[in-house]
Amino acid sequence: MIIENTGLNGLRSELGQLDQAAESLGFVRWQWEYSRATYDCKFEDTASKADYFLRINARAVEGKLEDPFAVLAIEDVYIGRATFPHGLDYNSPIPDAVLGAAKQKLADLKQKLS
Repeated sequence: MIIENTGLNGLRSELGQLDQAAESLGFVRWQWEYSRATYDCKFEDTASKADYFLRINARAVEGKLEDPFAVLAIEDVYIGRATFPHGLDYNSPIPDAVLGAAKQKLADLKQKLS
């Protein structure tokens, strides 16, 4: 599921600042290459014991990701249920508690980057 109206889509940040802000909120930069990075934050639904991941995609618009001063633009933000052995199901319904916590995390990230 794409989370709309986060205020993050199109926001630009230097890699070092984005890494620091995201990490302080529990995000991990799992995937990255020269021009693209993915930040994930894990949530667990205590009722179903299912794991959900909030995923932020970012793309370098100036420089490459080896440089902490490279400028990244945040793209779409997704949330999905973790599937075995690895992957995310973006079409599964997201529990209200998980979605609410994810949206709060995104609001906190936006505030840190503004």
